[in-house]
Amino acid sequence: MDLNGFEKEIGVNFNNKGLLKQAFIHRSYINENKGEGLEHNERLEFLGDAVLELVVTNFLFNKYPKKPEGELTSLRSALVNTTTLSKTASSLGANDLLHLSKGEGRDTGRARQFILANTYEAIVGAIYLDQGYDSAKGFIENTIFHLIDEIVDKELWKDAKSRLQELAQEKFSLTPNYKVSKEEGPDHNRIFTVGVYFGGKLVAEGRGESKQEAQQEAANKALEVKGW
Repeated sequence: MDLNGFEKEIGVNFNNKGLLKQAFIHRSYINENKGEGLEHNERLEFLGDAVLELVVTNFLFNKYPKKPEGELTSLRSALVNTTTLSKTASSLGANDLLHLSKGEGRDTGRARQFILANTYEAIVGAIYLDQGYDSAKGFIENTIFHLIDEIVDKELWKDAKSRLQELAQEKFSLTPNYKVSKEEGPDHNRIFTVGVYFGGKLVAEGRGESKQEAQQEAANKALEVKGW
Protein backbone atom coordinates (compact mmCIF):
# COMPACT_ATOMS: atom_id res chain seq x y z
CA MET A 1 0.00 0.00 0.00
CA ASP A 2 1.25 3.52 -0.81
CA LEU A 3 0.17 6.79 0.81
CA ASN A 4 -2.58 7.31 -1.77
CA GLY A 5 -3.95 3.87 -0.97
CA PHE A 6 -3.85 4.67 2.73
CA GLU A 7 -5.77 7.90 2.15
CA LYS A 8 -8.47 5.91 0.36
CA GLU A 9 -8.50 3.35 3.18
CA ILE A 10 -9.17 5.98 5.86
CA GLY A 11 -11.30 8.26 3.68
CA VAL A 12 -9.09 11.34 4.10
CA ASN A 13 -7.47 13.25 1.24
CA PHE A 14 -4.54 15.22 2.65
CA ASN A 15 -3.73 18.72 1.46
CA ASN A 16 -0.20 18.37 2.81
CA LYS A 17 1.02 14.88 1.88
CA GLY A 18 4.21 15.54 3.82
CA LEU A 19 2.29 15.46 7.10
CA LEU A 20 0.93 12.02 6.34
CA LYS A 21 4.37 10.75 5.32
CA GLN A 22 5.87 12.14 8.52
CA ALA A 23 3.33 10.18 10.59
CA PHE A 24 5.04 6.96 9.49
CA ILE A 25 8.65 8.00 10.09
CA HIS A 26 10.14 6.49 13.24
CA ARG A 27 13.03 8.16 15.04
CA SER A 28 15.26 5.17 14.30
CA TYR A 29 14.90 5.75 10.54
CA ILE A 30 16.09 9.35 10.90
CA ASN A 31 19.16 8.15 12.79
CA GLU A 32 20.17 6.00 9.81
CA ASN A 33 19.12 8.48 7.12
CA LYS A 34 20.16 11.89 8.43
CA GLY A 35 20.86 13.31 4.99
CA GLU A 36 17.27 13.00 3.73
CA GLY A 37 15.99 16.06 5.60
CA LEU A 38 13.06 14.19 7.11
CA GLU A 39 11.35 14.65 10.50
CA HIS A 40 10.22 11.80 12.73
CA ASN A 41 6.64 11.46 13.97
CA GLU A 42 7.03 12.13 17.70
CA ARG A 43 5.62 15.67 17.65
CA LEU A 44 2.62 14.47 15.65
CA GLU A 45 2.22 11.61 18.12
CA PHE A 46 2.25 14.10 21.03
CA LEU A 47 -0.49 16.17 19.40
CA GLY A 48 -2.52 13.17 18.30
CA ASP A 49 -2.46 11.68 21.79
CA ALA A 50 -4.14 14.83 23.15
CA VAL A 51 -6.76 14.89 20.39
CA LEU A 52 -7.45 11.18 20.86
CA GLU A 53 -7.94 11.58 24.59
CA LEU A 54 -10.38 14.45 24.14
CA VAL A 55 -12.42 12.70 21.45
CA VAL A 56 -12.63 9.40 23.33
CA THR A 57 -13.39 11.10 26.65
CA ASN A 58 -16.25 13.05 25.09
CA PHE A 59 -17.58 9.90 23.40
CA LEU A 60 -17.61 7.88 26.62
CA PHE A 61 -19.02 10.76 28.68
CA ASN A 62 -22.03 10.99 26.39
CA LYS A 63 -22.47 7.25 25.75
CA TYR A 64 -22.49 6.30 29.44
CA PRO A 65 -24.15 9.18 31.33
CA LYS A 66 -24.51 7.17 34.56
CA LYS A 67 -21.06 5.65 34.82
CA PRO A 68 -18.71 7.19 37.45
CA GLU A 69 -15.44 8.89 36.62
CA GLY A 70 -13.28 5.95 37.65
CA GLU A 71 -15.06 3.51 35.38
CA LEU A 72 -15.00 5.94 32.46
CA THR A 73 -11.25 6.31 32.95
CA SER A 74 -10.83 2.53 32.82
CA LEU A 75 -12.95 2.31 29.67
CA ARG A 76 -10.89 5.02 28.02
CA SER A 77 -7.65 3.26 28.93
CA ALA A 78 -8.93 0.01 27.40
CA LEU A 79 -9.98 1.77 24.21
CA VAL A 80 -6.69 3.61 23.62
CA ASN A 81 -4.12 1.17 25.02
CA THR A 82 -1.16 -0.13 23.02
CA THR A 83 -2.84 -3.39 22.03
CA THR A 84 -6.01 -1.73 20.72
CA LEU A 85 -4.27 1.04 18.81
CA SER A 86 -1.59 -1.21 17.32
CA LYS A 87 -4.17 -3.70 16.04
CA THR A 88 -6.19 -0.85 14.57
CA ALA A 89 -3.17 0.71 12.87
CA SER A 90 -2.15 -2.66 11.47
CA SER A 91 -5.65 -3.34 10.13
CA LEU A 92 -5.47 -0.04 8.23
CA GLY A 93 -2.21 -1.08 6.57
CA ALA A 94 0.07 1.21 8.58
CA ASN A 95 2.65 -1.49 9.16
CA ASP A 96 3.51 -1.55 5.44
CA LEU A 97 4.18 2.20 5.40
CA LEU A 98 6.50 2.48 8.42
CA HIS A 99 9.95 3.98 7.92
CA LEU A 100 12.17 2.16 10.41
CA SER A 101 15.84 1.46 10.97
CA LYS A 102 17.08 -1.94 9.83
CA GLY A 103 17.13 -3.13 13.42
CA GLU A 104 13.60 -1.94 14.23
CA GLY A 105 12.39 -3.35 10.92
CA ARG A 106 13.40 -6.86 11.97
CA ASP A 107 11.51 -6.70 15.27
CA THR A 108 7.90 -7.82 14.83
CA GLY A 109 7.07 -8.39 18.50
CA ARG A 110 5.93 -6.11 21.30
CA ALA A 111 8.27 -3.31 20.23
CA ARG A 112 6.47 -3.15 16.88
CA GLN A 113 3.16 -2.87 18.72
CA PHE A 114 4.39 0.25 20.50
CA ILE A 115 5.55 1.73 17.22
CA LEU A 116 2.20 1.03 15.55
CA ALA A 117 0.21 2.45 18.47
CA ASN A 118 2.34 5.60 18.40
CA THR A 119 1.88 5.78 14.63
CA TYR A 120 -1.89 5.71 15.07
CA GLU A 121 -1.61 8.73 17.35
CA ALA A 122 0.70 10.44 14.86
CA ILE A 123 -1.88 9.87 12.10
CA VAL A 124 -4.52 11.50 14.29
CA GLY A 125 -2.16 14.44 14.81
CA ALA A 126 -1.49 14.72 11.08
CA ILE A 127 -5.21 14.67 10.24
CA TYR A 128 -5.89 17.30 12.90
CA LEU A 129 -3.25 19.66 11.48
CA ASP A 130 -4.25 19.10 7.87
CA GLN A 131 -8.03 18.77 8.11
CA GLY A 132 -9.08 20.06 11.53
CA TYR A 133 -10.74 18.64 14.62
CA ASP A 134 -13.90 17.26 13.00
CA SER A 135 -11.95 15.19 10.48
CA ALA A 136 -9.67 13.80 13.21
CA LYS A 137 -12.74 13.01 15.27
CA GLY A 138 -14.32 11.22 12.31
CA PHE A 139 -11.21 9.09 11.81
CA ILE A 140 -11.22 8.04 15.46
CA GLU A 141 -14.96 7.32 15.36
CA ASN A 142 -14.60 5.13 12.29
CA THR A 143 -11.61 3.15 13.52
CA ILE A 144 -12.02 2.47 17.25
CA PHE A 145 -15.43 3.50 18.61
CA HIS A 146 -17.02 0.22 17.51
CA LEU A 147 -14.68 -1.68 19.84
CA ILE A 148 -16.25 -0.30 23.02
CA ASP A 149 -19.20 -2.73 23.06
CA GLU A 150 -16.92 -5.77 23.25
CA ILE A 151 -14.78 -4.07 25.89
CA VAL A 152 -17.87 -3.49 28.04
CA ASP A 153 -19.52 -6.87 27.36
CA LYS A 154 -16.38 -8.86 28.19
CA GLU A 155 -15.35 -6.49 31.00
CA LEU A 156 -11.99 -5.95 29.29
CA TRP A 157 -11.83 -2.54 30.96
CA LYS A 158 -11.31 -3.98 34.41
CA ASP A 159 -7.86 -3.64 35.90
CA ALA A 160 -5.98 -6.86 35.13
CA LYS A 161 -3.78 -6.65 38.23
CA SER A 162 -6.80 -6.34 40.49
CA ARG A 163 -8.58 -9.26 38.85
CA LEU A 164 -5.46 -11.43 39.04
CA GLN A 165 -4.92 -10.61 42.70
CA GLU A 166 -8.54 -11.37 43.62
CA LEU A 167 -8.47 -14.73 41.83
CA ALA A 168 -5.01 -15.70 43.10
CA GLN A 169 -6.06 -15.01 46.68
CA GLU A 170 -9.35 -16.85 46.18
CA LYS A 171 -7.83 -19.94 44.58
CA PHE A 172 -4.33 -20.14 46.08
CA SER A 173 -4.40 -17.78 49.09
CA LEU A 174 -1.42 -15.85 47.71
CA THR A 175 -0.66 -12.41 46.34
CA PRO A 176 1.05 -12.10 42.92
CA ASN A 177 4.49 -10.50 42.98
CA TYR A 178 5.91 -8.37 40.14
CA LYS A 179 9.59 -7.98 39.27
CA VAL A 180 11.33 -5.99 36.53
CA SER A 181 13.52 -8.42 34.57
CA LYS A 182 14.76 -6.13 31.78
CA GLU A 183 15.00 -2.47 30.75
CA GLU A 184 15.72 -1.61 27.11
CA GLY A 185 16.06 1.45 24.91
CA PRO A 186 17.11 5.08 25.47
CA ASP A 187 15.72 7.14 28.34
CA HIS A 188 13.14 8.86 26.14
CA ASN A 189 11.80 5.54 24.82
CA ARG A 190 12.32 3.02 27.64
CA ILE A 191 10.76 -0.45 27.40
CA PHE A 192 10.31 -2.48 30.59
CA THR A 193 9.85 -6.24 30.88
CA VAL A 194 8.09 -7.37 34.07
CA GLY A 195 7.41 -10.88 35.33
CA VAL A 196 4.49 -11.84 37.58
CA TYR A 197 5.19 -14.59 40.09
CA PHE A 198 3.05 -16.90 42.20
CA GLY A 199 5.02 -17.97 45.25
CA GLY A 200 8.33 -17.44 43.49
CA LYS A 201 7.25 -19.21 40.28
CA LEU A 202 7.14 -17.15 37.08
CA VAL A 203 3.64 -17.26 35.55
CA ALA A 204 3.90 -14.71 32.72
CA GLU A 205 5.81 -11.68 31.46
CA GLY A 206 4.69 -8.38 30.01
CA ARG A 207 6.34 -5.42 28.31
CA GLY A 208 5.44 -1.76 28.42
CA GLU A 209 6.65 1.81 28.12
CA SER A 210 6.25 2.08 31.88
CA LYS A 211 6.54 -0.43 34.71
CA GLN A 212 2.81 -0.07 35.34
CA GLU A 213 1.93 -0.87 31.73
CA ALA A 214 4.27 -3.87 31.76
CA GLN A 215 2.67 -5.12 34.97
CA GLN A 216 -0.79 -4.85 33.43
CA GLU A 217 0.27 -6.85 30.39
CA ALA A 218 1.92 -9.46 32.61
CA ALA A 219 -1.29 -9.73 34.64
CA ASN A 220 -3.37 -10.09 31.46
CA LYS A 221 -1.12 -12.87 30.20
CA ALA A 222 -1.22 -14.59 33.60
CA LEU A 223 -5.04 -14.55 33.44
CA GLU A 224 -4.82 -16.23 30.03
CA VAL A 225 -2.25 -18.79 31.22
CA LYS A 226 -4.45 -19.72 34.17
CA GLY A 227 -7.61 -19.76 32.05
CA TRP A 228 -9.24 -17.13 34.27
